[in-house]
Amino acid sequence: MSTKSRYPVPAGQARVEETILRSRFITTAGPAATVEEARAFLAEMRAEFADATHNCYAFVVGPPGDTGQIGMSDDGEPGGTAGRPMLAVLLGSGIGDIAVVATRYFGGIKLGTAGLVRAYSGGVKAVLTALPLRQKIAYTDLLAVGPYHWVTPVARLVKEYEAWIISQVYTADVTWQLRAPSDRASDLAAALIALSHGQIEVVGGEG
Repeated sequence: MSTKSRYPVPAGQARVEETILRSRFITTAGPAATVEEARAFLAEMRAEFADATHNCYAFVVGPPGDTGQIGMSDDGEPGGTAGRPMLAVLLGSGIGDIAVVATRYFGGIKLGTAGLVRAYSGGVKAVLTALPLRQKIAYTDLLAVGPYHWVTPVARLVKEYEAWIISQVYTADVTWQLRAPSDRASDLAAALIALSHGQIEVVGGEG
């Protein structure tokens, strides 16, 4: 199982359409950060194309290649000719949190098993090239405690680690609640301790 803390995810939806031996294939891809979101996207596509012969789908929730939360369906096509090849393309795409629905309007000519696999996997490959992407970053929270005179140096340091201060509470010492990218949290924790020569204590940041 992947533990990537930064990876590309869909920034919106994309759609491609192709006619193969008179069958119309419409492939739509979109973001799916949760299984519920993936199922909602599927329901939306099924509603839009309620008169279609098939609405096959595949989704990967989580980092690219992560098989912890996946789903697929041939939706009446011969077993293994739609959902599985679609999922294989998604798992190898390097994109996470993604759902794809391939809609087919049957045109009267059978494509055969190999033809269906090519059509469905090809549709996913095509829609991925049109899909807008953004970077998803996982974050980790840290709690740091130290003397008042470190307030300004800490404010400067956290920016170097793409982190920010969520809250700063003044009691006998200063308590900072910080949020940092998970892949930089442990480095930030070490930097805070090094900066203050151990005067700042840090809880969390293991990533």
